[in-house]
Amino acid sequence: MGTISTQTRLYRFNALDAAAVAAYVGFTLYFTFFGASVERLMLQLFPEPATASYAVNAVFYAAVGLFAVASAWRVAGRDLKILGTRPWFTLGMVPLAVVAMLILTALLVAALGTAQSSENQLGIQGLLQQVPAWLMVPLLVLVGPFVEEYLFRHLLIGKLSKYVNIWVCCAISTVVFASIHTIGREGLELSALAPYLGMAVVLVGVYVWTGKNLMFAYFVHATKNLLAVVLIYAIPAELLTN
Repeated sequence: MGTISTQTRLYRFNALDAAAVAAYVGFTLYFTFFGASVERLMLQLFPEPATASYAVNAVFYAAVGLFAVASAWRVAGRDLKILGTRPWFTLGMVPLAVVAMLILTALLVAALGTAQSSENQLGIQGLLQQVPAWLMVPLLVLVGPFVEEYLFRHLLIGKLSKYVNIWVCCAISTVVFASIHTIGREGLELSALAPYLGMAVVLVGVYVWTGKNLMFAYFVHATKNLLAVVLIYAIPAELLTN
């Protein structure tokens, strides 16, 4: 009875979840429609455009991240304990999941046509070329993936599946995750969606396959982002801009 009660509490929507979603959606909509005014304000505080852009992203993810950690720390702790009982599984399956993600993304790009970089992707690449790694790694590898796994997997699948069929939740998670990363001037072009669709499908798959383990999905997401960061820092800037 105690276990069932604990499980029920862990997957019940609460005020912190509502605050996290409101902050994420609110920031996203505000930056989408009033990004120019935000940029002007940040440029008054930080003369370098790259620093201003980094500050905006850092504030965004830190604000949502506080609510995410406050809401999901019990689930995260439980999931880490589970993964700790099978360390070799975790160490082996995380890189395999990333490889599967890269293969699926390549297949989707090939099927949907020439890959098109979204504004989100181009913005991140620009930041990586101008902001030092010691600032970018915490944002893109530690904070960002946790916030997104909390929102798109833990809430949209883990908690929502108490009320909606889990496969419907998986579809919602996949579509929303891919769409939110490509909202911009390019709209929802399939060529821009393809990389994020491949990423979303694998993250949804590993989350469900591991019994809704938030931290396993987070480790896969963080590892993929770390790989991207290392590659971008390793490739000369002139090759990325040509």
